[in-house]
Amino acid sequence: MIQSDSLQEKVYCELVRSLYANVLPSKIMLGITALHVGLIGWSTRDVVTWGFGLAALLACALRVTMTLLHRDRAMTEVLDGPAARRLERMFAWPYYLYAVLLGAFASHVFAGSDAAAQMLTICVAVGYCAGAATGTALRPRIAIVSMVAALAPTIVVSALHFEAMHLGMSVIAGAFLTGGIQSVFTLHRAASTEIGKRLTSVSLARRDGLTALPNRLALHEYFEENALLLGSSSVVAVHYLDLDGFKPVNDRLGHAAGDALLAAVAERLRAAVRAGDIVARLGGDEFGIVQFGLNRHEEAELLARRICAAIAQPFDLAGEAVLISTSVGTVVSSESGGGNDLEALLRSADARLYEAKRNRSPGPPPVRFSML
Repeated sequence: MIQSDSLQEKVYCELVRSLYANVLPSKIMLGITALHVGLIGWSTRDVVTWGFGLAALLACALRVTMTLLHRDRAMTEVLDGPAARRLERMFAWPYYLYAVLLGAFASHVFAGSDAAAQMLTICVAVGYCAGAATGTALRPRIAIVSMVAALAPTIVVSALHFEAMHLGMSVIAGAFLTGGIQSVFTLHRAASTEIGKRLTSVSLARRDGLTALPNRLALHEYFEENALLLGSSSVVAVHYLDLDGFKPVNDRLGHAAGDALLAAVAERLRAAVRAGDIVARLGGDEFGIVQFGLNRHEEAELLARRICAAIAQPFDLAGEAVLISTSVGTVVSSESGGGNDLEALLRSADARLYEAKRNRSPGPPPVRFSML
């Protein structure tokens, strides 16, 4: 069983990783901000409005750029607490900056009397808060601070008109903001619980005795349950992997060290997959991973790279630092023709695994030993 402190850190790393999972909403918000600022600025011809608007647009562009710049690292590298905190800060500060500038721009619009501009602005501000509540809910501080910074100034300035329609809008927007904050806390609690269960494998009864991972039978059962829930149109990725250099560890350090290595590999694989996906031990030094509900095929490649990076880190076995590697074969259901037949997908992934082994360029030995 994973220790409590270690489990909390692993859950935190997964929550931070989720911030970088989907960049598309931020790109859409960039386009919306450009249209919004352009329409309002052209309509008012006000220098201050243009200043706030263009500053918000630049902050939104910076937010997208920073997310893209660090996304590959967040989605593929092995994260510990300090690394995850750095990635969270790099994501958060441009997110906060955009929210503050959007709030300033929106409140300036509401300080005026252009009803059409105000209507467009409140749509954008509330839409942004809805996106923040869903896209960053797994890190509540980022979501809530951004939502309040973007919408609260408009609520206050609108209420200061002391007119029925503006007061009503302030009340309604405040209610939406309150409900959004409550949703953020609910989503965060649910996701944290799910990730914790997955990391400790307590949600699956049929485990491999050595690694505590689900076994092949449990993998089939879990796959079938999720395939029914997600439907035939859902895209699934299956990864088949084995360890390069496992036999020399057994030969040199003994079977006990080999067993300890498999258990350590299992823990790293659990930490590498997303909430809702599953990793299982298929036998020997072979493991299978299933990703459900892929939005883009790139997600399968990112996980394969994250797996390789996780296994490439040194293992502490019997006082020695052991470096091994892994080979991964990946197949995506929409490309393989395997549909929702897990065995067919596993066979295709296994074939790609051995194809990858055959095509691998010559390099250093797959296992190295050194004293700690």
